[in-house]
Amino acid sequence: MADLATERSNQTGAAPILVASNRGPVSFTAEDDGSLTLRRGGGGLVSGLSAIDDPSAVWVCAALSEADRTAARQAPDGRLDLAGHEVGGQAVRMLDIDPGTFARAYNGVANSTLWFVHHLLYETPVAPVFDDRFRREWDSYQAYNTAFAEALAAEAAPGAAVLVQDYHLSLAPALLRELRPDLRIGHFSHTPWAPPEYYRMLPDDVAADVLAGILGADRAGFLTRRWALAFADCCEAVLGAVVDRGALTVTHAGRTTALGVHGLGADADFLRERAHRPDVDARLATLREAVGERRTIVRVDRTELSKNIVRGLLAYRHLLRTRPEWQDRVVHVAFAYPSRHDLPEYREYTAAVQRIAQEINDEFGTASWQPLILHVNDDFPRSLAAYRLADVALVNPIRDGMNLVAKEVPVVSDAGCALVLSREAGAHAELAEDSVVVNPYDVIATAEALHRALTMPEAERADRTKRLAAAATALPPQQWFLDQLHALRGE
Repeated sequence: MADLATERSNQTGAAPILVASNRGPVSFTAEDDGSLTLRRGGGGLVSGLSAIDDPSAVWVCAALSEADRTAARQAPDGRLDLAGHEVGGQAVRMLDIDPGTFARAYNGVANSTLWFVHHLLYETPVAPVFDDRFRREWDSYQAYNTAFAEALAAEAAPGAAVLVQDYHLSLAPALLRELRPDLRIGHFSHTPWAPPEYYRMLPDDVAADVLAGILGADRAGFLTRRWALAFADCCEAVLGAVVDRGALTVTHAGRTTALGVHGLGADADFLRERAHRPDVDARLATLREAVGERRTIVRVDRTELSKNIVRGLLAYRHLLRTRPEWQDRVVHVAFAYPSRHDLPEYREYTAAVQRIAQEINDEFGTASWQPLILHVNDDFPRSLAAYRLADVALVNPIRDGMNLVAKEVPVVSDAGCALVLSREAGAHAELAEDSVVVNPYDVIATAEALHRALTMPEAERADRTKRLAAAATALPPQQWFLDQLHALRGE
């Protein structure tokens, strides 16, 4: 391995800054004539990277579809920018990873194992089961991370800063350090981190490898101090690492990794401008017509198991049953957009959401009142319209790294919005004081929180909304990214 590391360190690229993530800033679709159409993505990471004013920066990502793989194969070393694609100011290297390897790494390990562990989602009497199939998936996860490490090593200039993103790439920092010890490497976890007693459900070697992989970085970043400390606790319990909780450092195998806390915020300027475009105005008019003069409880989520949509619906049903004064006076607008439908648990969960929504409408609906409006198809302008309309926003995840919806609604709300917020959302660390906080498992308490939010005096609601919006936008995506970059470089 030493010879390989020496060889790699002499084969440097030109990029002074690199980002690595499973999903890149662009994706492709194949047209009927065989041509490829490029689409630029959004989200906090794309917004954050736009803060880099350096055309030599490189974003390394995986091809997620057959069209992506075609584009990657047609480009020199997967460099989409060198193939003439307009990728947005920075270079993009898209990795054509074998589809089977990718599926096993992405679905088998990242989304069905690491995601489940960090969000405490397992039904433990029957899952997880770490058998021969899992070991094949783990081999693929290692191969997937190795492909990223090798691509980053090839693209990075001497001493470059590399920012590796999320649980898909937890092994990449240590693998990259072997290849290029000259680099400054950061890793950022966008999820929660499991406490040691839950994390240790993983096979012992896997649990150790994931931690050691991230500790290959000079800095490991988290959305809240709670998640950073949970990671440190796991390093201490599993690896026997030395932890300084005051300084937020972890020392293991002769190296010290600094832990950073960077609470990603909402992009206020973008949201406010986008929320007042004609397509949003049109959807808002449609929603207002459906709601009438009634109050609104709004939620916008992916149908992700951790988002706790089912209990939210049960709480709304309990509210209508136990406080009949709200019947015909409130409408629950619930947008639950498809997520990970290649996994059976997610298909079943979406079906449960739809079934309970129908039961609520059947029980309480009248000729003139539909108590619950549910949409399961993604429509960003319609989500923004719902944000503007919301009297109450319900954000009740079982566990969430941050939850940007909780931060976005107060920014966009037209008349002020009461936020009902789970104490298990990362956003709770910043927004708790001006929210109505709930235990996400307690349906009755959540129903009471909805009642309290609906009856909150208008002036109080407006004041809280202003404070929530200020807290929510304290670290917008570009500053969030630059803060990590500067800290990694010691600036």
